[in-house]
Amino acid sequence: MKPTLNFTSRPSHVLSVVAFLLGLFAATSLAPIAVAQTDETQEAAAIIGGDVLSISFPAARDLNTSQKVRRDGRITLPLVGEVVVEGLTPKELETALLALYDKQLVTKEVSVSITSSYTFYVNGAVLRAGKQVSDRSLTALEAIMEAGGPSPSANLKKVTVLRREGEDFKLHKLNLKEVLLGKKKGIFQIQPSDIINVPEKFVIF
Repeated sequence: MKPTLNFTSRPSHVLSVVAFLLGLFAATSLAPIAVAQTDETQEAAAIIGGDVLSISFPAARDLNTSQKVRRDGRITLPLVGEVVVEGLTPKELETALLALYDKQLVTKEVSVSITSSYTFYVNGAVLRAGKQVSDRSLTALEAIMEAGGPSPSANLKKVTVLRREGEDFKLHKLNLKEVLLGKKKGIFQIQPSDIINVPEKFVIF
């Protein structure tokens, strides 16, 4: 008697394998989409605090700015002045800026992003003059230390900080010698693009 071959289980086995492979392929292809959606959600939900903001207007580049949010939760913007930004999300701030610049913008576009570093400049009697980059807010004295510290000929009594405020520049005069000696209270915070100048002492021969 010849043995009888049973084929009844093979079709169901093949279908099970195909279904498994299709499910695996679908799960793999959908995974990156799920991650991207999560990242976008987190970015949109970010709340502005003591951050550095990068604000760009694609159709009006002269309005572009990068600023550290001050302790009062404000920044100073060209043409419109001081704006409260703390507590907003980048998207909410974009909406507010479009309203503020409504008459100045032909193309209604603005982009707000939170950055982790900002640039400033130190000139004069320091060990490493030039462009400096920081990932946190610095005082004027700390900023000079980032540039290698004052040279022996530095006059810390007459340090100046040139800062852009809207369409104008303002010169701030600082006596950091008194700060070093503990005789003067108060902290002067450096903002992005500030230019710090440390003059040399006037020596009479």
